[in-house]
Amino acid sequence: MSILQTVTPEAATGEIAEIYAQIEQAWGSVPTAIQVFSANPALLRHQWEYYGSIMQHPRLSMPLTACIRMLVSQAGNCDYCIDMNAGMLINVAGWTPEQVAATRANFHDSPLSPDEKMLLGLVLKATRDSSSVSALDLQAARVAGWSDGDILDAVNHGARMVAGDIVINGFKVERDF
Repeated sequence: MSILQTVTPEAATGEIAEIYAQIEQAWGSVPTAIQVFSANPALLRHQWEYYGSIMQHPRLSMPLTACIRMLVSQAGNCDYCIDMNAGMLINVAGWTPEQVAATRANFHDSPLSPDEKMLLGLVLKATRDSSSVSALDLQAARVAGWSDGDILDAVNHGARMVAGDIVINGFKVERDF
């Protein structure tokens, strides 16, 4: 639940019920962090389609995108998102709690590949001080093998997480896991 009036899966009808059915089929349930978007069905659909695209990204791995979400949320003090993504790293990616803790303390100590750590560092730089990103940063990412599309997708993912943290924290979305 949240302080914003939302639609629960049990009360969903029409387009919201259709989207929730897709989410339940993919994830087994509809997290409260997704339910908050039910106040605007078009935004709910947009969010769900975006999640689908990032989860199936051809180059950005699930551990990398979960680290982006977890570490951006750490800077945004969104405990819901930190813990949700830490859980994904442990339960889906097979990381140990110690590896997650090390990543949270210093992403350079994560089990990600060196190229993924480099891109993660760029995302964190962009989300913490966007004006500090330079052409040299992008060139380093390109040298590491990332396309401009990959770079954009990763930074956009981090930026969207900043927005997600604001929505989740601002509307007091309750933890459901």
